Amino acid sequence: MTTSSDPTAVPAASEVGDDDFADILAATRDFVRTKVIPRENEIMEADAIPGDLREQVAGMGLFGYAIPQEWGGLGLDLTQDVELAMELGYTCLALRSLFGTNNGIAGQVLVNYGTDTQKAAWLGRLASGEAVASFALTEPGAGSNPAGLRTKAVRDGDDWVITGGKRFITNAPMADLFITFARTREASRKDPGIAVFLVPADAHGVEVGPKDRKMGQEGAWTADVTFDGVRVPADALVGGSEEVGYRAAMMSLARGRVHIAGLAVGSARRALDESIAYAADATQGGTPIGDFQLVQAMLADMQTGVSSGEALVRDAARKYHTGQDRRIAPSVAKLHCTEMAGRVADLAVQVHGGTGYMREVPVERIYREVRLLRLYEGTSEIQRLIIGGGLIRQARARS
Repeated sequence: MTTSSDPTAVPAASEVGDDDFADILAATRDFVRTKVIPRENEIMEADAIPGDLREQVAGMGLFGYAIPQEWGGLGLDLTQDVELAMELGYTCLALRSLFGTNNGIAGQVLVNYGTDTQKAAWLGRLASGEAVASFALTEPGAGSNPAGLRTKAVRDGDDWVITGGKRFITNAPMADLFITFARTREASRKDPGIAVFLVPADAHGVEVGPKDRKMGQEGAWTADVTFDGVRVPADALVGGSEEVGYRAAMMSLARGRVHIAGLAVGSARRALDESIAYAADATQGGTPIGDFQLVQAMLADMQTGVSSGEALVRDAARKYHTGQDRRIAPSVAKLHCTEMAGRVADLAVQVHGGTGYMREVPVERIYREVRLLRLYEGTSEIQRLIIGGGLIRQARARS
């Protein structure tokens, strides 16, 4: 078995040229706005993505948009990924969640650290939508800080035996594969002691709990996952090395933060567009509310937030893609864009007045949905620690 090349190396040119990517982006934009937006309330009420939309997503190649073409994906790089994310964020976030783990935090572990055998076994299935992968990292006592996880994997002959529990695992109820992080050895100052394993969902001892009932993002399923003495063969160890785990987690999370920032910008853009349209038509005392200066001021603040977010997420994606900055820049983008989306969604409800508090009005759903963006892939507080600590380390390194 051979492992992948160093994922920190400066990448080659994207597999997808500008013209082809423009077509992909246009098709995604059209799909979101003509096929998904008209069914947002249906998705919200059913707490599920309709099967026909899932089939269309698979047919468009979106289950594997960030998986290399060699393994059946579209092969988009992160600078292209965030453009797609801003389009996907324009509608209910459950749609993106359906295929987000295949392309993002779960799939990228395989893309960057899997052996050729592991890639051959799974990446084609993930890219086609035949299989769904979940990123099984978060635990009751280990969320934003993966170093605190307690799930254990113990070597038993040629196998590994995994025991522990995971929480809030996206797509767990429909997953075919769990990218599972477990402690294989005692942590030390230089070694977190974490490895990562490929655990099929149908392995004996894997138990998925009921779907979580969440504040928002209806149709995006999460659940607890329990591993009760789950036995997997030696070749389930990603990269064939116990030392891959923590690096894989940090790489996937950092990349995912840039993607989440793009989603946040897309959601904020939708909230702004809905607010502009409402302010232009709704009247108070016979006067369109958009003529009121205080409403215009709110729209101006929203536009400023969206514009700054667009610029920042593109800059962070470029820096990540080239290897210039894969730690501070992703956290800056994630922190700013997700906090910005929360402020914009709040202002959108305010512009709509009482109407904005009504279920089935888009800004009400957006207000609830974007709240989660400040929590996963590391909370805003964790991003501040990464940014602040990184700046101090950089200063000390220069001195």
